[in-house]
Amino acid sequence: MTILFVCTGNTCRSPMAEYLFKKMLRKDEIKVASAGISVMSPIPIPSVMFEVLTKEGIDISSHRSRQLTQEMVDEASLILSMESHHKRNILDYYPKSSGKVFLLKEFIGEGEVGISDPFGGSKEVYESTFSQIKDALAKLKEKIAT
Repeated sequence: MTILFVCTGNTCRSPMAEYLFKKMLRKDEIKVASAGISVMSPIPIPSVMFEVLTKEGIDISSHRSRQLTQEMVDEASLILSMESHHKRNILDYYPKSSGKVFLLKEFIGEGEVGISDPFGGSKEVYESTFSQIKDALAKLKEKIAT
């Protein structure tokens, strides 16, 4: 099984989800990755996000943003986006992915609710986003375990 988290630039929400879920799972049978729908070139994560994740014991220093590709979409068993426009974009560009693309919160049963982009926000905004993602991933872990 491969789970792919998707956001806009692959610098905040989807890498948060990727690296945190890898830490939560500690399983080899599930591959976890992330990508963005609008990545111009590989860039590192914002320093404030690095601080938030380091506090949680997560080393994300090697992460560089990645553009979503057909190969990633094909390989993924499940694609979880952060906002509805990400989901629409994926379905528009990769129509054969229908049935495996959901909002993260939609997939865990919380409806069509997005997770807002913290980019450019304060440390508190990043911490709030991290908390939302962490809560959602705990529910995701329970869901895929059953």
